[in-house]
Amino acid sequence: MLCFIGPHWSKTTREGTVITEKFAALELAKQERILNAALEEFAEQGYERASTNRIVKKAGIGKGMLFYYFKSKRELFESLIEYAISFVVNEYLNRIDDEETDFLEKYRQAAQCKLKAYTKNPHVFNFLGSLFINREIEKCKEMENRVSEVRKTGYAKFFNNIDTSLFREDVAAEKCIKLIHWTIDGYEKDIISRLQGKNLSSVDMEPFWEEFFEYIAILKRVFYKNKHACKE
Repeated sequence: MLCFIGPHWSKTTREGTVITEKFAALELAKQERILNAALEEFAEQGYERASTNRIVKKAGIGKGMLFYYFKSKRELFESLIEYAISFVVNEYLNRIDDEETDFLEKYRQAAQCKLKAYTKNPHVFNFLGSLFINREIEKCKEMENRVSEVRKTGYAKFFNNIDTSLFREDVAAEKCIKLIHWTIDGYEKDIISRLQGKNLSSVDMEPFWEEFFEYIAILKRVFYKNKHACKE
């Protein structure tokens, strides 16, 4: 079970946001119903337009109960960010194979891990995606720093323990790694641009995953020795 559900919700985060024991005392199914309703609302409407009335209606609870668990809309919002970060770390980043030495294979496997995590709870990824696409994460500097740290941890997983012998001999391995990283980073920015202003919960992400895997195969053909590039 996710580390921010259950007893852990009663702890104070290092940013100072208190996750109340009142919410932790709820049965897990009800916790998840409230969290998913809130994640969906903030992802679709953004922080300013998000309605606690719609959240409680979707969650099937009274509005007074929501503010019994969370003191304010801001506290709920920041709690959701911490919850989403925890989900991503546990269900995605921690599942990336640290022993994989093939740089592009690690990217491919990581994408598959992310797809599984997305399938398990798309609300989390839609919520985090909307924070970046609409730049709402910038409204909360502490949370922005927290997300930045997690992203750095994720990047470190990709750049450690790389077998440079897989790359072409006529191009320096470190240059291949940088070019691949810049390409994938640019692709990510292109996706963000294409999704700007869209409701992520209504977007079919499958074509984006298929497109990404195609690019990984192309990058292997470009930067790997032929015998490795042929392995799909």
